[in-house]
Amino acid sequence: MNGERQPFFNAPWPPLLVTGVIVGLYAIQSFAPIGPVAERFGFSPAKLADGDWASLVTPLFVHADWTHALVNAAMALAFGAPVARFLGAGASGVTGFFLLYFASGVLANLGHAAVHPGETAALIGASGAVSGLMGAAARLIATRGARLGALNSPPVIGMSLALMIVNLLMAVFGAPLSGSPIAWEAHLFGFAVGLFGIGLITRLFGRRDRLTD
Repeated sequence: MNGERQPFFNAPWPPLLVTGVIVGLYAIQSFAPIGPVAERFGFSPAKLADGDWASLVTPLFVHADWTHALVNAAMALAFGAPVARFLGAGASGVTGFFLLYFASGVLANLGHAAVHPGETAALIGASGAVSGLMGAAARLIATRGARLGALNSPPVIGMSLALMIVNLLMAVFGAPLSGSPIAWEAHLFGFAVGLFGIGLITRLFGRRDRLTD
């Protein structure tokens, strides 16, 4: 970001690709009944216990409805853009971006399984991965993307508290607009992965000069 406002349409291509994949795949998926899609591609602790490791990744590509898909797509673009700019447009930066995105999604699902062992209800959506981008972006707000902000900085603490409150409210009342239950624990695990993982990614992919002072 380098202290300058970036136009919306000038977002780096990695978050644009994520956004396009979420919307494009749901446009195709919307022609199929949600039940079989969730059963085939969704994640559940029971499926993982049966050895279905692919189900840790496949839910990131399917969504419950248009609202679910569009909200995740919008958040992927909003929070993914500053993360992608920070990591850089080179091969290492792009690799780091996608590693962070998928690691957040996979570990969010594993966190959900740890909290709900043996549960058979299917979890779908890219919310855990998107929450990881949100956690990473929280580290960049105070510094305008110049370097990683400290974990105890006001923006990080504020975003963390806000996410916890919103997810606890959704745990009680259901998701906005639909009122359906959500895997709110996965959101919190994904956010934590992004919050802490962006530091590791920064070290591994050649951005050590942009670590917290």
